Amino acid sequence: MDLDQLHTFLEIVRLKSFSKAAQSCYRTQPAVSAQVRQLEQEMNASLFDRLGTKIALTPAGHIFAQYSEQILALRKRAQDSINELERVPRGELVIAANEATCIYVLPRVFAEFKKRFPNVQILVDRSYGAKVVEAVVDNQADFGITQLPVTEKRLQVAKVHTDQIKAVCPPGHPLAAKLFLSPEDLVGVPLLLPKAGTTRTKLNAWLEPVEDSVQISMELDSTEMMKRFVIAELGISFLPASHVKEEVADGQIAAIQLGPEPMVRQIGLIYRKDKALSKAALGFIEVTLSHAVSDASVAPKKAGSVDRSAVRPTAKAAPGEN
Repeated sequence: MDLDQLHTFLEIVRLKSFSKAAQSCYRTQPAVSAQVRQLEQEMNASLFDRLGTKIALTPAGHIFAQYSEQILALRKRAQDSINELERVPRGELVIAANEATCIYVLPRVFAEFKKRFPNVQILVDRSYGAKVVEAVVDNQADFGITQLPVTEKRLQVAKVHTDQIKAVCPPGHPLAAKLFLSPEDLVGVPLLLPKAGTTRTKLNAWLEPVEDSVQISMELDSTEMMKRFVIAELGISFLPASHVKEEVADGQIAAIQLGPEPMVRQIGLIYRKDKALSKAALGFIEVTLSHAVSDASVAPKKAGSVDRSAVRPTAKAAPGEN
């Protein structure tokens, strides 16, 4: 049974004629008769009484006509709802991102997206590092926002944010006055390092020249914990400049550039290349890219140049993630 057969059946009922229904459906009368026979075989019941040149519905035919009308009405409602998506998108989008991204990147993006698509629900899947990529690849999330690089060939990657990883310490710390820090400056200094992830990999490579002398005090998986522990003078940590702009402005934290070259991080929006994108999904991409930020402070600086963010925040530091 298919919807075309139901449509033909109801045309026969409406017109009370096989031949007129054939004309209405642009088919031959034998084709229309064949469709009815298929329905009767499937229902295991006669749907029409043939009374000479006239036809009438059997009791089974009356019941079947009622349900056929309901089925086609539901089909029309489904099509109307789908068509309505083009005008007023609805449904949900699942975004995989870590906690820091949810705090520093997504609020403004979500706020604008909800203004444009008020009927689309946003669900946040709090994931970290490779888990974000896995969630998108496995279709558990529509989009992911994660630190680059992402090498998975099945994913489309769009850069949405760039800034620096900086050393952060209390303003009164002896290292706070330095223009930039080298790995050697941190020998014997208690360090609060991220437990895992791309930033940790970069820091491990940067600290490699003094790895035998590094004093790792704690390994933490929370940006907020790192900031609170730095303020409590438990050690020096490493965070994106955008994550500590408020604390720098309030004089709670000093942020110092790493040297001799800045440690730059890039955040990307990822989604499957082969996935059909709804109007809402395309809108999310557009909104996210409209908020894309490249922090001017990431421009390479020569060792010894003044990094004023250690003294005061940049005018409008952008949000980022760990």
